[in-house]
Amino acid sequence: MNAEARPILVIGGGIAGITAAVEAAEVGYRVILVEKEPSLGGRVIRTHQYFPKMCPPTCGFEINIARIRRNPRIEVHTLATVEELSGTVGQFTARIRKRPRYVTGEHPVDDSLIEQLTSERANDFNAGMDKTKALYLPHDMAYPPVHVLDREALSETDAEIIAGADPAGAIDLDMTDEEIEVEVGAVIVATGWRPYDATRLDNLGFGQYPNVITNVMMERLAARRGPTGGEIIRPSDGKNAQNVAFVQCAGSRDENHLPYCSAVCCMASLKQTRYLRQKNEDSRVTIFYIDIRTIGSQEKFYQEMLDDANVSFVKGKVAAIAEEPGTGDLLLDVEDTLSGENLHEQFDMVVLATGMVPNTADVELPLGLTYDPYGFIDGSTEVEGVYAAGCATRPCDVSRVTKAATAAALKAIQCLNRGE
Repeated sequence: MNAEARPILVIGGGIAGITAAVEAAEVGYRVILVEKEPSLGGRVIRTHQYFPKMCPPTCGFEINIARIRRNPRIEVHTLATVEELSGTVGQFTARIRKRPRYVTGEHPVDDSLIEQLTSERANDFNAGMDKTKALYLPHDMAYPPVHVLDREALSETDAEIIAGADPAGAIDLDMTDEEIEVEVGAVIVATGWRPYDATRLDNLGFGQYPNVITNVMMERLAARRGPTGGEIIRPSDGKNAQNVAFVQCAGSRDENHLPYCSAVCCMASLKQTRYLRQKNEDSRVTIFYIDIRTIGSQEKFYQEMLDDANVSFVKGKVAAIAEEPGTGDLLLDVEDTLSGENLHEQFDMVVLATGMVPNTADVELPLGLTYDPYGFIDGSTEVEGVYAAGCATRPCDVSRVTKAATAAALKAIQCLNRGE
């Protein structure tokens, strides 16, 4: 361990960033962890269950947060982005912008105050399927466990209520952006991914028909802490989803959208099929696919779904989705490429398996890194002392993300030790 080394800057507080941070800190290195959202956890904390363990993410997340809490070498900044990075390996200077939380964290926010407010915002944790008050806790496992205020959503009336009811100084409506400058020795980029924008798939009806949802939304429907308490129901009328279609490669492997395979979508749909079959025992599922791609031991999971009489697989790309007037049911046009038959089938709900887009695809980090044509970062990078990990480099599942993040932490440590 190089006790004199500058800290390691980790950009991104999802599973990759958290893993890299705790692995480096637990062998004695200081870490500055920067996350753009109000709390840590990224995409994984939003899932209902994840591979390969098929357990809720909260158990692993809770362990990692405990590791962060008890380690004084980890400094966490949320609502923060890296605006500038200069210097060279071992001697980087990073400028970090922190957006206002408007909640000081010095005193607890009283629930009775939140109950008085009427201003609401779309709940991005639940993929916009429900709402929270403008003053809210991101979720019940949020770290830091501090409320945040959506100032843009707050009405003037509610602002007056807060100003009049907050003598203890829990909330500061005049809080502004803050910039800090830190000296770091190495950088790990773990900025994660976002789902492909399904509204761009005009023929598949997302945004037009309420019962066409995405795989990200399906995860939250199945989650006990999700918008429906874990009940898998149709958004249009709240009826149990009994006959559901999964549309694979929704925008993926398509030169007009995402030319690449996101690697995890097939397994996600098989997993979500199990959610539905376990929740509604009479439910039926049809999976429309180009190819079913599973990885390693997960092939067994696919075989289990093949053995379920209520699960059908149709090889064919869905050409169009329309809504049957008055029912909310959905009509799918697709050619079964194995039989050559043109199908026109009706379903209660449709789940689009949208692919992964790296968060660097549209906004490149100010680091002079090399990107592939799709916005993923070259994992080795051409900047000495800067390493990328997880879905910032390629689509991958949780297991591969944590291994890559551990490897990035080791590379950063080796880099700092070379400077001794």
